[in-house]
Amino acid sequence: MTKEPAWLTAARAKLGTREAPGVANSPTIMGWAKRLGVKVLGIVYNADSVPWCGLFVATCMAEDGITPPPIAVRAKAWATWGAPLTSAQLAPGAVLVFERSGGGHVGFYVGETATAYQVLGGNQGDRVCLAWIDKARCVARRWPSGRPLIGRPVKLASNGEPTSRNEA
Repeated sequence: MTKEPAWLTAARAKLGTREAPGVANSPTIMGWAKRLGVKVLGIVYNADSVPWCGLFVATCMAEDGITPPPIAVRAKAWATWGAPLTSAQLAPGAVLVFERSGGGHVGFYVGETATAYQVLGGNQGDRVCLAWIDKARCVARRWPSGRPLIGRPVKLASNGEPTSRNEA
């Protein structure tokens, strides 16, 4: 069995992390922002109501010593980061960037069916979870520069779960 990259292991450890309801903020999510800071995130991040998928990916990468892109809080900043992958080169932990109404979304590749990717990401239903996202929405597949590609595409059976329509 192929070992998964450390940043994906870090992401799995965060499964279930949730935004705080209402005007409150999750101390966990705000702690990620504080550790990364303005230099990495590109903004003063002061509320978990601000889209945090990029913050989640940046946190997992930073925990493995990998430098995120400039303005890492923006999902689409990840579209030119690292090295490009073709769909045939995908492996667990690859960074996937998606179009969505009002912006973008970024998360980690876990597996796929013929039409959707299973994505481990933050700010998916206001939490860190696995979600199915249509392949047609994917605009970039990336891998950290200088890191060996570990694994290959993972074919999964569809369990009938619907695909996500908007991750904000």
